[in-house]
Amino acid sequence: MSSLSRELVFFILQFLDEEKFKETVHKLEQESGFFFNMKHFEDQVQAGQWDEVERYLCGFTKVEDNRYSMKIFFEIRKQKYLEALDRQDRAKAVEILVKDLKVFASFNEELFKEITLLLTLDNFRQNEQLSKYGDTKSARNIMLVELKKLIEANPLFRDKLTFPAFKSSRLRTLINQSLNWQHQLCKNPRPNPDIKTLLTDHSCSPTTNGTRPPSPTNSPLVGPIPKAGALPPLGAHGPFQPVVSPSSGAIVGWMKTGNPSLPHAAAVAAAPPGLVQPSNAAADIKTLFTDHSCSPTTNGARSQPPTNSPLVVPIPKAGALPPLGAHGPFQPVVSPSSGAIVGWMSTGNPSLPHAAAVVAGPPGLVQPYNAAAFLKHPRTPLGMPGMDYQSADSEHLMKRIHTGQSDEVSFSGVAHTPNVYSQDDLPKTVVRAFNQGSNVMSMDFHPQQQTILLVGTNVGDIGLWEVGSREKLAHKPFKVWDISAASMPLQTALSNDAAISVNRCVWAPDGLMLGVAFSKHIVQIYRYNPTGELRQHLEIDAHVGGVNDIAFSHPYKQLCIVTCGDDKMIKVWGTVSGRRHYTFEGHEAPVYSVCPRYKENIQFIFSTAIDGKIKAWLYDCLGSRVDYDAPGLWCTTMAYSADGTRLFSCGTSKDGESYLVEWNESEGAIKRTYSGFRKHSLGVVQFDTTRNRFLAAGDEFQIKFWDMDNTTMLTAVDADGGLPASPRLRFNKEGSLLAVTTSDNGIKILANSDGSRLIRMLDSRDVDKNRGPYEPVNSKPLIVNALGPVGNAAIAPALERPDRVPPAVSISSLGTMDSSRLVDVKPRISDDTDKIKGWRVPDIIDPSHLKVLRLPDAIVAGKVVRLLYTNSGLALVALASNAVHKLWKWQLSERSPLGKATAYVAPQLWQPPSGTPMTNDISDTKPAEESAACIALSKNDSYVMSASGGKVSLFNMMTFKVMTTFMPPPPAATFLAFHPQDNNIIAIGMEDSTIQIYNVRVDEVKTKLKGHQNRITGLAFSQTLNSLVSSGADAQLCVWSMDGWEKKKSRFIQAPAGRQSPLSGETKVQFHNDQTHLLVVHESQIAIYDSKLECLRSWSPKDSLNAPISSATYSCDGSLIYAGFCDGAVGVFDSDNLRLSCRIAPSAYIPSFSVSRNSAYAVVIATHPSEPNQIALGMSDGAVHVVEPSDVELKWGAKPSQDNGFRPSSSNPTLSGQPTELPSR
Repeated sequence: MSSLSRELVFFILQFLDEEKFKETVHKLEQESGFFFNMKHFEDQVQAGQWDEVERYLCGFTKVEDNRYSMKIFFEIRKQKYLEALDRQDRAKAVEILVKDLKVFASFNEELFKEITLLLTLDNFRQNEQLSKYGDTKSARNIMLVELKKLIEANPLFRDKLTFPAFKSSRLRTLINQSLNWQHQLCKNPRPNPDIKTLLTDHSCSPTTNGTRPPSPTNSPLVGPIPKAGALPPLGAHGPFQPVVSPSSGAIVGWMKTGNPSLPHAAAVAAAPPGLVQPSNAAADIKTLFTDHSCSPTTNGARSQPPTNSPLVVPIPKAGALPPLGAHGPFQPVVSPSSGAIVGWMSTGNPSLPHAAAVVAGPPGLVQPYNAAAFLKHPRTPLGMPGMDYQSADSEHLMKRIHTGQSDEVSFSGVAHTPNVYSQDDLPKTVVRAFNQGSNVMSMDFHPQQQTILLVGTNVGDIGLWEVGSREKLAHKPFKVWDISAASMPLQTALSNDAAISVNRCVWAPDGLMLGVAFSKHIVQIYRYNPTGELRQHLEIDAHVGGVNDIAFSHPYKQLCIVTCGDDKMIKVWGTVSGRRHYTFEGHEAPVYSVCPRYKENIQFIFSTAIDGKIKAWLYDCLGSRVDYDAPGLWCTTMAYSADGTRLFSCGTSKDGESYLVEWNESEGAIKRTYSGFRKHSLGVVQFDTTRNRFLAAGDEFQIKFWDMDNTTMLTAVDADGGLPASPRLRFNKEGSLLAVTTSDNGIKILANSDGSRLIRMLDSRDVDKNRGPYEPVNSKPLIVNALGPVGNAAIAPALERPDRVPPAVSISSLGTMDSSRLVDVKPRISDDTDKIKGWRVPDIIDPSHLKVLRLPDAIVAGKVVRLLYTNSGLALVALASNAVHKLWKWQLSERSPLGKATAYVAPQLWQPPSGTPMTNDISDTKPAEESAACIALSKNDSYVMSASGGKVSLFNMMTFKVMTTFMPPPPAATFLAFHPQDNNIIAIGMEDSTIQIYNVRVDEVKTKLKGHQNRITGLAFSQTLNSLVSSGADAQLCVWSMDGWEKKKSRFIQAPAGRQSPLSGETKVQFHNDQTHLLVVHESQIAIYDSKLECLRSWSPKDSLNAPISSATYSCDGSLIYAGFCDGAVGVFDSDNLRLSCRIAPSAYIPSFSVSRNSAYAVVIATHPSEPNQIALGMSDGAVHVVEPSDVELKWGAKPSQDNGFRPSSSNPTLSGQPTELPSR
């Protein structure tokens, strides 16, 4: 649908509204998707017409379109659900939960669980987050405020919230003008024609005497018609230009050799800054909102109505106007005359080197001509400044393929506020710094593996870094792969001067390939294996001189690489064979950068040269479609926003004036110019875009940020100093990390809160661990064909390019260029690898060396005997020896936007409304402090089951109310575990050494397992093995089948050297994430067993960790084991080999430890369910500490230094590399 047809829809909406067809108006608004009527939407919401509300919304967006859309639908459905609960209509609430809210479970399962739990409450206001919920009317009004903010922020509603301004009864006016014209064309016009229908063209019957009557003055159907004499010529009014008396040969096709029925979208699709509509004899009608007026001819005479117009389809005779909706009123021009091609800015340079028309050619040799029209048709009606109307086809296309950023919705609770961008979204905190060894010239983050950074340097080498672990995955020094195939100019250049630099390195969109452009002739393409391996794929002798920029593109669905160079050419190469497909010539200076673009089935390339010229090329070898001067007239790069809707360029003049601008893509004009640069930049400024919202540029030894919609600089950071005058920079795909070059051949990684979490997740891997296949950390789906813009500025060619750093290596002669001669061309790689090998185990001794938080607790009573994180990671549950439970919940904060547990934000100690804490039943014969305590949490965090020597209690976690109690002692329960597939089935270890399989729903013991000789102290289920493993105070392990509950195997754990056998005492078990390896914990050892109960490896207390083990557990990802010791120390072990990574001294997390001779220790350790480096310690003095690495290291066992507060344990050499003990058979 064209923009004119779109305007016709607005006329119809106006007509229907004037005629009071209210339901039809809103139906057309919904079906067309052109205008979102906020007033109608508000009325429906306030009336609670939820089905109509969603139907109307679905005309403009779908749930999955983006984060704004998802939150809009969530708020509406949540309100509908709460209203059903408020009416006590449980059946309706369940229906809404299952049919409407279930879709959000895949995005935030914890929130869905919390919403589900509202069904268990008598009044959902008992939920603390909903305690302020008022009546229905006020709740709807509050929700409306939030919905309006979300709709206004949603890019899918852009330009759809305001109805265009035009005169009333516009459709009637156009029809009147049409009828008037028809009447003027009558052979025998009557003075007052009786027009009874609009279905056919009007025609007057001849009068009796044959004279021609005057023009009509009124029509009973369509209202007053202006007098004939007062009517302006046809060209002033409508898009339809009738033929008066065409000759038989007058009507010719507007394409002589092509198909006259091209898809209309080609005429109106959004284009790059391309050509405006060619000049033509026919009227160029761009809008129906205002009356059309043609400029007078040279002699002032009125021109005759045209017999044909190249702007429209062949026009039939008067009275046979084509239907407006058939193909749209206007079709694209395909064969403009020579000279018709003008610049993409009407005020721009009119002299173009290429004025050739697009001509028909053999099939497959040229781009289809609708692509040419794509670069010629402006999207914005000239009569509507400030309103960038897309075509209807474009709108619907955007609805279908709208991706924007990978929108990961993170609902933080039942009540939500819109996720509006703020400065906190910018990566400004330095989390990593590492040395490349040579000056970094180009960087690019992997499109899927968000922490893999590709780096190219001024000595020609490339490297791959895992920025989370600081591990260098790959390093490739420059060499010519096949010197025999190199051209003579290349061989001569290398012989004269072997110094070579990387000008640009970039990933392919799928991340399986990368390309490197060098300062001499060469482009090399590597294949990338997710394990970090790089394999040589193609070497291309691409240009004479330097290859200044490269980018991947997909012309005709074939992956290609676009290159540009000092030879003033742009070339397109196939990535399979390396064959050259296209060569574009036309620049008069070395080409500085390229920016391929794929938009609405049209492929094109922007290029910039060092003379400041910008050109655009279709894949048709017919010359440049655009020729204009970039601000600064020197080195400029161009980049699109991530969603491809906005175009930016950044450049620096020879005088050091820098310009960052946004272009009006429709007209080729500069839309806005951003301020904040140094008056004379010391180098060519580099820039990048992120999140469809922010721009960043390196200038004045800083990184400067802008909001895309505001020309004033948002903020600037210096990344703790050490940046060059114009640092290079690159965002990762999600915008959570920013890589910046430093003046000492290094790279700094800046992160926002999301980036810090991402690095923390990856950082749990030890640097010396054998690297397995790398799994992408990004949980967001790959956006297919999302060929990102070349946002990171390319490197300038050698000719007058001050931003090129002179190579640090110079070799006088390479001879035959064999690889042995190239060993001299090595980067200055730091000795980090050697240092890594010599690391000693860090001994953390001071509170400033980590982040520790003692949880608030007004009344500390008894030691903490059990401690659990909730499965959501939002809270901690502790059970004290006096049978009292405590619950700490974290609230939303800047540091914890998801409300998850962290040592950086203090949680709230939750208290039930009654003020009575959740307390277990206790034994009448045995004090609680002497009884074995146990606790288990259901998978959905809804229920906690607990016992402290008395009955087993089942509590509702929302209300802290006891739902039921069962199994009074004796014997007392000593350990609890929920069945992994059925929350109603519980395995209960007993004081009498039995295990009871209990069904809560029917209050029945299904079976009783016997095999231990002392009380049960541990239970662990494995779905993979379909088994239950039990451990007891007899130091025995038993394996039970979950099918028939028969015992499959048993074994006593082995005593370490120096300990008497057999062992006794509390023994705990826990399965690894793989559900096959078992962690066994005893005061004498930690050990790893396989599924057959064979001990694979073990570790026993020794040296500085020589106290008995009090507790041990796996990290959430299974990579670490945390062990507490009875002297207060905590050890962090690698789970693969039980090698000690780090020792945390009690003085580090108990500030008064050394002063007061505090003897407190961690009775129990809990690990966060999603943060592998966060632990909680339940202490013997009743305190609970949450402990994490500091912001500097973010990982336990990181490289020691005097700056980060770790002290090498040089006095304990065995800790740094002590071997694990292999069990004797």
